Amino acid sequence: MEPTRLPAPRASLSPLDRLNDADRTAAEAALLACCGSRRWAWRLAGHRPYPDAESLLAAAEEASYDLTFADLAEALAAESGRPLPECGDAAPAAAPDAPGARAARTALEAARAAYESRFGHAFVICLDELPPTQRLDGMLAGIRTRLGNEADEERAVSADELRRLARGRLLRLVVHDVTVRSPSVPD
Repeated sequence: MEPTRLPAPRASLSPLDRLNDADRTAAEAALLACCGSRRWAWRLAGHRPYPDAESLLAAAEEASYDLTFADLAEALAAESGRPLPECGDAAPAAAPDAPGARAARTALEAARAAYESRFGHAFVICLDELPPTQRLDGMLAGIRTRLGNEADEERAVSADELRRLARGRLLRLVVHDVTVRSPSVPD
């Protein structure tokens, strides 16, 4: 599947203006790449235009808190196609196959499988605030800690992490103007 892009930039249009000006289908596709709930994307696309990024983020926050059980399940299912960790790696770029990096990745995949087996959905965590070299460790620690949660508690934690992930992805979409991929295609 090809990356979802907003309309081609014109010199005078910001990324937010392009989202505001996009046809509904293109806007929803770009928003779905931020959060895999169709209702969430539909709601945000329907409330355009946004005067600024803060207004978009506030609307996204409100829509995130209004996700039903089914909406959350849909969004979490969309996350299952994304690789872990989403944004960074503990291994230096020059040595991704170093023994420590391989061991950490193996541990992460085992913990991820245990999590998905226990809770029946993808593990989500927002690590935007951590430096890239600490994200893999943060992911492992998060999975290990959250494996001890009860199902209802974990669903609430997952909803909060999904909200934080969507916020970061929206910021990258409308502020940093990056390509956003469909939720079914790894970042």
